[in-house]
Amino acid sequence: MSSPREELVVILDYGSQYTQLIARRIRESHVYCEIHPFTLPLATLREKAPKAIVLSGGPSSVYAPNAPGADPELSRSGFPILGICYGVQLMAHKLGGKVEPAGAREYGPAEVRIDEPAGIFAGFSRVRPSRCG
Repeated sequence: MSSPREELVVILDYGSQYTQLIARRIRESHVYCEIHPFTLPLATLREKAPKAIVLSGGPSSVYAPNAPGADPELSRSGFPILGICYGVQLMAHKLGGKVEPAGAREYGPAEVRIDEPAGIFAGFSRVRPSRCG
């Protein structure tokens, strides 16, 4: 495992039942990671200087009263951010996107349509399955 000073990924936990599994997968890739509550102050996050941040999933809806949030400056912090389930919904919502409920709650595979294969989606040209949980 790498030294925390060389590489660090911080997982901000929004209550996902898979947060420990996410951390394990990152560590299996020989990258040091830490799990912190989503309330970790941005100043503390900057002091840690992670190479990336993961926003975990969780049971909340971004539209619920008192839904867990994130510091508005996080998206402008310069850190690469990966949102998983609730984390990606939170990013979309805070950045002006639209989060819509499905007709029924689901768990397991979901189809993702890539309209424009650019940036991190470059090289993708067809629907890819994605897991959420």
